[in-house]
Amino acid sequence: MTVSQRVTRSILRRRQAIAGVIIGAGLSLNLAACGNSSNTSQSGTGQKKDVEITLVGYAVPKAAHDVIIRKFAAKWQQEQNQKVTFKQTYGGSGSQTRAVIDGLPADIVHLAVGSDVDKLAQSSLVAPDWQKKLPNNAIVARSVVAIVTRPGNPKQIKSFADLARPDVKWVTANPKTSGGARWNFLALWNSAIKAGGNEAKAAELVTNAFKNVVVQPKDAREATDAFAKQGQGDALLNYENETIFAKERGQALDYVVPDVNISIESPVAIVDKNVEKHGNREVVEAFARYMFSPESQAEFVKLGYRPAATIADPRFPQVKTLTTIAEYGGWNAVQKKFFEDGGVYDKIEAGKK
Repeated sequence: MTVSQRVTRSILRRRQAIAGVIIGAGLSLNLAACGNSSNTSQSGTGQKKDVEITLVGYAVPKAAHDVIIRKFAAKWQQEQNQKVTFKQTYGGSGSQTRAVIDGLPADIVHLAVGSDVDKLAQSSLVAPDWQKKLPNNAIVARSVVAIVTRPGNPKQIKSFADLARPDVKWVTANPKTSGGARWNFLALWNSAIKAGGNEAKAAELVTNAFKNVVVQPKDAREATDAFAKQGQGDALLNYENETIFAKERGQALDYVVPDVNISIESPVAIVDKNVEKHGNREVVEAFARYMFSPESQAEFVKLGYRPAATIADPRFPQVKTLTTIAEYGGWNAVQKKFFEDGGVYDKIEAGKK
């Protein structure tokens, strides 16, 4: 072998060695990358994708919802390793119902009257048997109607009939936009019926009372503000729980719970059409059930709602004659008779003039 051939062979060997090192290094890098990818997958936290719930409600129970939502989100994170966030919107029950029908993407609703949920069912947003989907026929909170007065009750207002006196001016939300106002209207009507009157006597009492109304805001919270903060009227009809809530936060007011009253029942429902679209049924159903849990019910009681069970509490005076909406045929019948266009309420408004 000549010197030239030996040099050539040496060069080829060095090139092969270098190529082997490069290939080996490349394989090592690829294996390391594969190994890192596998470790990331196996050592991950298992955190599920974040999920969002849109809650649409009437104005009054917001303070309870805020606490219930916070507790539920922490519980769900701990048990399911998933972060859940909430969007909330509040207003008059009737207004909120129309907004959902018009496209507000609610996953769950807490409304003031069952007839508003029935409207969602009629629009194929909520299951027709929505009351059977949750505990307690889907009624999550109860109250009665209270008459709020100025401190010391200078007009000595004791009953719903006193609101028809010519010397009394009062405030209520508008029944066309507020579920609470519909309860107020029915409490007046019911008081006349339970006093032995017929429908003509009830219509006379309610007409005379509504002649004394000085302002009709769109929801119960705004009605409270008009009376307590703006000084309008001698009296205010409102939820007992809303009155307790305001009084316990320092607003100077007194109130009377008439012996003849009506049981205010506010329902919760899952908006199935939107839940299917959003793909969040599991967490929405869990939240809906959680609203009936003892810890959630305790938050409603703190807000002034009457407990579901009979519990002695000095904040809740006994009501001697407590009427339920079922005695008037349920909300479908009541809504059609009293509050649809051309119904009893519209006739009474026309009779005021």
